[in-house]
Amino acid sequence: MSELVLFKNRREGRAATFDEYRASGGYEALIDAVKNRTPGDVVRIVTESGLRGRGGAGFPTGRKWGSVHGDGGPRYILPNTDEMEPGTFKDRVLVNTDPHLVVEGIILAAYAVGACHGIFFIRPSYEQDAKVLERELSIAREAGFLGRNILGSDFSFDIDVHRSAGRYICGEASAQVNAIQGKRPNPIKVGEHLTETGLWGRPTVVNNVETLASVPHILKNGVPWFKSLAATPEGDGTKLYCVSGMVGAPGCYELPMGTALGDIIFEHGGGMLPGKDFKACLPGGASSGLMPASLLHVPMDFDAMKKAGQRLGTASIVVFDQETCLVGACLNLIGFFVRESCGWCTPCREGLPFIQEVLWRIEQGEGEERDIELLRETLDLMRYSYCAFAPGAAAPVEGLLRYFEDEVREHIRIKGCPFSASARCLSAPAPSTDAEDPAAREGCDLSTRRQEG
Repeated sequence: MSELVLFKNRREGRAATFDEYRASGGYEALIDAVKNRTPGDVVRIVTESGLRGRGGAGFPTGRKWGSVHGDGGPRYILPNTDEMEPGTFKDRVLVNTDPHLVVEGIILAAYAVGACHGIFFIRPSYEQDAKVLERELSIAREAGFLGRNILGSDFSFDIDVHRSAGRYICGEASAQVNAIQGKRPNPIKVGEHLTETGLWGRPTVVNNVETLASVPHILKNGVPWFKSLAATPEGDGTKLYCVSGMVGAPGCYELPMGTALGDIIFEHGGGMLPGKDFKACLPGGASSGLMPASLLHVPMDFDAMKKAGQRLGTASIVVFDQETCLVGACLNLIGFFVRESCGWCTPCREGLPFIQEVLWRIEQGEGEERDIELLRETLDLMRYSYCAFAPGAAAPVEGLLRYFEDEVREHIRIKGCPFSASARCLSAPAPSTDAEDPAAREGCDLSTRRQEG
């Protein structure tokens, strides 16, 4: 079994306590950094480690920290725990497994960039996480790891928990900054950097909590050790992989960065359920492209996935079997993204509902051959959106057309869903224009009955 780092203190059914975390060497990296290292040392070590953002973008963490504008004024850290994407739950598991590991990583990030204040952004459905964090932050504060003059130094920093109203777009960094300020959570246009102008116009670092949780281990064990954890030369450290769908052992697994996709599913995720055959998966959460069985050998790290024309994303693998209608599955996902879009730019506001409408027609047996090219043209326009939301929402449909176009054409040829009434159907409710039609709201079942009738 590979070395556990982030789940080193994982226990059944509860989070590791402060005393258990300290007994395992917790907060030693922070003590050493504050007493023996400069903030520049911390930035340099994290940069040399090759650590890249685990929230999906994969941006080099040390480079982000090194770009923070410093003029002596306030700076902020936002540990991004806002995960809502179907199939993605790794950050929630991490917070409820070892909260002080996350807290120590945040404090180290704050020390590195000179931040004075950190804010956890927690959605309503994660209320239990908010309570856990508030309790453990209080314990860390009493122990002298948070607050004024940490460990007797001139470094002062504290963290609050902010309960949000909960929208998917709030996971986007700049939208989260706007949400905390009480504004509509629209993203900020690409080209504007939060490390220069972020929360309340001040330099702000937004990092995923899995990214931050790796930092104490890097500082404590060194760069060569961290790089040696990966399964591929291009990888760095370990990675939390979520596995869900038609598998025997769904869950969150810590494995070397770069573990092959097929090994994660069939060795660690329990393989397919009895009697089921693998058909496809979303490798990086709902905003990644469908991958066929021919790509199960691809290492799950940033560079290998890019070479394969895919995104690592959140590395949350959703598995579909041969009985799953992938047109219906994509329709379901697009319905989610249409509902969660902030509607700020035209590709998202107009393009995603149009893709949903075309998929709906195909699923209902009303599609035509020209709809396939129409989908491709519309998907291409998603790259003109303000943020990564629209391209991510389009990714499953792009994978559908790239690898499973025959299945789409079969819907059009037989004028309905080719899957039987007993097949599992994942299609979403009808687009809003059909909302008053009770039959339409029945989704794929309608298409299967039409086919039978």
